[in-house]
Amino acid sequence: MRCAINILVIAAHPDDEMLGCGATIAKLSKSNNVHIGILGEGITSRYPSAEEASIDDLEALRSQAKEAAKIVGASGVDFAGFPDNRFDSVDLLEIIKVIEIWIEKYKPAIIYTHHGGDLNIDHDLTFRSVLTAARPTLESTVKDIYSFEIPSATDWSFNALKQSFRPNVFVDVTDTIENKISALKIYKDEMRDFPHPRSLKSVEINAQKWGSVSNINFAEAFELVRSIR
Repeated sequence: MRCAINILVIAAHPDDEMLGCGATIAKLSKSNNVHIGILGEGITSRYPSAEEASIDDLEALRSQAKEAAKIVGASGVDFAGFPDNRFDSVDLLEIIKVIEIWIEKYKPAIIYTHHGGDLNIDHDLTFRSVLTAARPTLESTVKDIYSFEIPSATDWSFNALKQSFRPNVFVDVTDTIENKISALKIYKDEMRDFPHPRSLKSVEINAQKWGSVSNINFAEAFELVRSIR
């Protein structure tokens, strides 16, 4: 019987974890330990200044993240609280150190995180910080790193910033796509109406697209960044 492994999903903002790999979390959590770490608070950029942000809105978004995590079977969620869409105002080392703490705490064999060529600066710096924090030292537990796409951030970079998202791993999520949709419904203020890429309908269509590429009904796509065997 295969032993459960520890998996860490590292996202920049609440809802990224579900948009990027919510159905895969639901699939993996049936027989593994999946924990979620969210680096940014995800809301203050909507206000004229961070100081004007509603504390109630911040707490509500965290509560939604916890509820969504339960729907897909994740063991829990950690929050770092870095400023929304302002990761470039923080010393990169601060972000790296938070991730290092999470890696030491949860000892993941696998990490899922953002693609490094996203339009969103927070996604880009999350990817870079994960690669640094999970560098293959002798004591590191991390063997595999996968990057995921985020609708309206990965696709809207139009391959103009860095290398485009080129998935080479496809996870059959036919049995768990509804878990992902249910979790995203919790983030009611983050989702948009069709045809926006971050609409529930578009999310389902995207899973069908990757499913078609890999000859299954629904799939989530990932780019394998590194694998140690």
